[in-house]
Amino acid sequence: MGKLFEELDYRHTPIGLVSLRRRRELRLGVDVVEILLGDEHLMSDLFTVSEIALADLGLAEASGDKLDVVVGGLGLGYTAQAVLKDPRVKSLIVVDALEAVIDWHKEGLLPMGTELCDDSRCQFVLGDFFKLAASKEGLDPVQAERKFDAILVDIDHAPDFWLNSANAPFYEVEGLTELAKHLKLGGVFGLWSNDRPDDTFTERLSAVFSSVRAEEVSFYNPLQDNTFVQTVYLGQKS
Repeated sequence: MGKLFEELDYRHTPIGLVSLRRRRELRLGVDVVEILLGDEHLMSDLFTVSEIALADLGLAEASGDKLDVVVGGLGLGYTAQAVLKDPRVKSLIVVDALEAVIDWHKEGLLPMGTELCDDSRCQFVLGDFFKLAASKEGLDPVQAERKFDAILVDIDHAPDFWLNSANAPFYEVEGLTELAKHLKLGGVFGLWSNDRPDDTFTERLSAVFSSVRAEEVSFYNPLQDNTFVQTVYLGQKS
């Protein structure tokens, strides 16, 4: 049994105080690792089904055996970890705006330790994913205008519920169009959302991508004794 509560680290960041903590969930008899922004829960290792589904569903749409992938949003690392489990993946760039989160992976403070850092295919990029996606130079700071087989994003809560209002333009047709420029032909865009499918956002995706769908991902929450439904949006560039 672990401690009832332990704050592993906290940092002041441009978007507020970010903290990493481990606590004992007595109702389930497990230790839970969480990242918080102020008092707001950003992520937890208790429920990771949809974060993993983002990688699995996105890469299932990608073709080829030497895939170049970008993950926007590092977090606890479960999407990136699932990407690297696909043997077709040749390279992975993970973009995150919070240096603290990248440091926690490098220092092995998170449940998966330094697993991502130890994989030679994986590269962390400290930066604003949304600004990079909107730029001509793109998402690889070393190779300008590089194109990818898949770009998978898990940063905001939903297309209309952002951590920072400056992210909002990304979810409009113009922002999605700029993002699509960084994909190869046949490349896949995947987006995680904490909410159920939003028809308005799916319509925006359809204005940019040739093949679009919103995939519901369900999981049981024993703490509330009900089933949660989240969404993975997928769009493919023709």
